[in-house]
Amino acid sequence: MKGIIIALIFTGILISCNSADKTKNGTEKSAETEILTSSDSIAVAKNYTTIDTDEALIATALMAAPKASRTGCKVIGYNMAGEFVTLREGDNEFIVLADNPNQKGFNAACYHKELEPFMARGRALKAAGKSGPEIFAIREAEVKSGQLHIPTGATLHIYYGTKTLYNPKTSEVEDAQLRYVVYMPWATSASTGLPEIPAAKNHPWLMNPGTHRAHIMISPLAEDSE
Repeated sequence: MKGIIIALIFTGILISCNSADKTKNGTEKSAETEILTSSDSIAVAKNYTTIDTDEALIATALMAAPKASRTGCKVIGYNMAGEFVTLREGDNEFIVLADNPNQKGFNAACYHKELEPFMARGRALKAAGKSGPEIFAIREAEVKSGQLHIPTGATLHIYYGTKTLYNPKTSEVEDAQLRYVVYMPWATSASTGLPEIPAAKNHPWLMNPGTHRAHIMISPLAEDSE
């Protein structure tokens, strides 16, 4: 009789253990499924794809412009064939420079049309083989002589990142963010009260002080930054 009781106890223990294991395994599988489903949902929601058409170049470039002005911006830049062209005509005060698909990363910019002569001069000098310092010196002399003009307060909006995939539904480029340049020709730290190096992240500072390219730099933190 005693042997029968002991056998029944062991049987009960084994059943209990098996049930616990099944419950544990079921819970683990459920958690794994939830994680996978969540990850898959995020991937589907983002739906990133390659920027491989002129339409995609235009759509992603317009992310550099203020949202309320995007429908009327003129868009220029290199097309998928490698030609520098007007990708889209516009009727407002903004010009948008699309990302160059033949360069690493992503970089699109939006600026006031009055800055176009200055920007175009830089592109022409670069195409002529001039180095960065040479372009700076040439445009410095031309701004001083009045040949070129940089409107004080003109703002450059830059949409940039290291990746080149985008969401066709939203036109957002993966992990891209905005930074801003506010041109203040000949401004100095003394004339503006701004430091020449950023005091902290997300703080404005003055770059190229005392030159034609003096400008306020504003680099907002990425949306996922703490």
